[in-house]
Amino acid sequence: MESSEEEDDFPSIESVTPQSKIDTIYQSKTEKGIRKLCFELLDLKDAVENLCGNTQSKYLAFLRLSEEVSEMEHELNELQKNISAQGILVQDLLSGVYHELGEWSRANPVPPNPEELQKDNEIDFSNEAEVEKKLCLENIDILLAEHKVEEAIEAIDTEERRHPELKSSGDSSYKSAFMKRKSILEDQLIQMTDQTLVSVADLKTAISGLLKLGKGLLAHQLLLKANGVRLQKRIEVFLPSCACYPETFSAALSNLVFSTISSTTKEMSLMFGDDLVYNNREWAERQIELFVRLVKENAPSSETVSALHAASVCVQASLNHCSALESQGLKLSKVLLVLLEPYVEEVLELNFRRARKLVFDFSGNDEILPLSPRLASPLSTFAISSDGLLVDSGTRFIFIVKDIVEQLTRLVILHFGGNVLTRILKLFDQYMDELIKALPEPSEDDSLVELKEAIPFSAETDSQQLALLGTAFTIAEELLPMVMSEIWSVVNESKESGSGVTDNVAPLMNSTIDYKDWRRQLQHSLDKLRDHFCRQYVLNFIYSRDGKTRPDAHIYLSGEGDDLSWNSDPLPSLPFQALFGKLQQLATVAGDVLLGKEKIQKVLLARLTETVVMWLMSNEEDFWGVLESEVAKLQPRGLQQLILDMHFTVEIARFAGYPSRNVHQMASSIIARAIRTFSGRGANKQSALPEDEWFVETAKAAINKLLMGGEGSDTSEIDEDHIILHDDDELHDDDELHDEVISDSDESPSSLSTITTSESFASAESQMLDSLSDFTDPES
Repeated sequence: MESSEEEDDFPSIESVTPQSKIDTIYQSKTEKGIRKLCFELLDLKDAVENLCGNTQSKYLAFLRLSEEVSEMEHELNELQKNISAQGILVQDLLSGVYHELGEWSRANPVPPNPEELQKDNEIDFSNEAEVEKKLCLENIDILLAEHKVEEAIEAIDTEERRHPELKSSGDSSYKSAFMKRKSILEDQLIQMTDQTLVSVADLKTAISGLLKLGKGLLAHQLLLKANGVRLQKRIEVFLPSCACYPETFSAALSNLVFSTISSTTKEMSLMFGDDLVYNNREWAERQIELFVRLVKENAPSSETVSALHAASVCVQASLNHCSALESQGLKLSKVLLVLLEPYVEEVLELNFRRARKLVFDFSGNDEILPLSPRLASPLSTFAISSDGLLVDSGTRFIFIVKDIVEQLTRLVILHFGGNVLTRILKLFDQYMDELIKALPEPSEDDSLVELKEAIPFSAETDSQQLALLGTAFTIAEELLPMVMSEIWSVVNESKESGSGVTDNVAPLMNSTIDYKDWRRQLQHSLDKLRDHFCRQYVLNFIYSRDGKTRPDAHIYLSGEGDDLSWNSDPLPSLPFQALFGKLQQLATVAGDVLLGKEKIQKVLLARLTETVVMWLMSNEEDFWGVLESEVAKLQPRGLQQLILDMHFTVEIARFAGYPSRNVHQMASSIIARAIRTFSGRGANKQSALPEDEWFVETAKAAINKLLMGGEGSDTSEIDEDHIILHDDDELHDDDELHDEVISDSDESPSSLSTITTSESFASAESQMLDSLSDFTDPES
């Protein structure tokens, strides 16, 4: 019962397999696996032994076969020698038989049958000389059959020396047979040169053989043809790798082509000597044409900078090779340049088109340009005062020009530098035209604005316009010369050494453009932008005024009362007082925007002053038409006021320290014409006008008084609204200095009383005038 209860408590004890049984089962399986593996290894061993045995037996069979081949080759050589010996024996026997027959014929003179003799042989063998000729022909036939061209050439050459009549104009059966064999030899030599895989040694053998046979022109043509074919094969092997290095493949290709030309020239010199008949210039020119065509076909796309670099490398490498060929008497530089010129011109044209697109197209182009701080920092100073697109356009312009110049090699600069310089001038001029579009036109209305071409940025305020001018000035005066220094250094070095261009090459578009001429043209484009700014600025200043503050002839015709000289405190007319204040304010803004660029500040203010006086001098309808009218009458006071205004304008220029000669000349012309108008109506100018010194001193005193804001001046009559160039809603916060010319408030930043004589006009110093000669107009 206890046992039964225990079995009930452990119902699964019967399913446990004893360990001994487990060991028996798995041990038997393991032994079976090992036996099977052993059998397989034994089978593998047998297979390896069989394989080794087969390999050894085959190797022994190969050795036996090699020995049999060697023995067969030896037997063939012995057989060939035996055949040659038998041939010689037959020839000796034949010669002996002919000799015996000759003696027998002389001893027994029986007339032979002519038909049978002619049937046996066309040549008369009745003497020993004819026998030798026959043997010579047979020897040549054997050599030709065995293609032993060198021995055949030697045999023919020896026979021609022994029998000079073979080269004469005579005719004989032997000569015909000889010339036929000679023609067969020529054909064999020609076939040797036409073989695709002909070796250099075989080619030289064939060419030398043709020369010995008197076929010099044919040998010359075949040598050039064979070298051309060999070059074509090498090019076909080379071309697939061009895509791996598209910018420099032209150098490797030029090395391939010109090295073939050089080796061919050397071969011809050794084989043909210095005979001008055997000249390879025409062939070399054809190879250069092939070279240029392959460069064009495999070069990168012409509008990319990679194409420009590839073209520069091509010109540099190929011209260097041409220079090396000149020592061999082959001058090909001019031909090469003529062939390369259209290709280089196309690459330059498309690259500068790409440059124009990148400089003027800002739509979706946020690429960061890797400019060095030396080039980027001068333009970054204008970023605060102007639209960011303006600075970005200047940066793009310099980057593009720098990128183009960096691709040019020395020889490209020497031969195509003038073209590059001209295109850079054109690009800069177009850039100036684009900046001019950003300036507001005088008295623009809505209809004109709609018609005006859309531009990505505009300069509305004075600070923005000055930043625009500063950007153009910085590019022209600082950055472009820095970028172009490499070109000018190469040109100057070439001029000094006199070795830049070989004597036989006349540069196609050489850098004959002078540095001063290039700078003058660059300055002309910059002056176009500056003059446009001055014109629109002055016209806005003039036509935005009404009443007494508008500079026209009526302010001089309304003058009545005592002479100015009797007035204890004479001042210029209100428009010229406003002009003085406007120039002061513009100088203040320029001092901030164009900090450190005193040169452009002086020139700009000088040009503005000149523009005002020029407008008066050339305004025939509105100014002189009224002033010289018969209806109106110029009074002494009006004439005095006009002369004082002109002197005041000249003194403004002198006071500011910028060039005043042009202003002085135009002011003198206006004064002289006004005096003629006054005197033409019977008035006495001597009694009406004080001394010139009075006008000069009065003008200087007026400047000081306006600067100090002296009491009793008429500046209070200048309405603030008449000084504003733009509408109130167009003004920015940083242009509050432009709202008024003269103010009695000392707290205003634009108050003239806060500007001392030493601080006015951006602290101009007269000692800097000497440095302005290259930036002012030619007449100044």
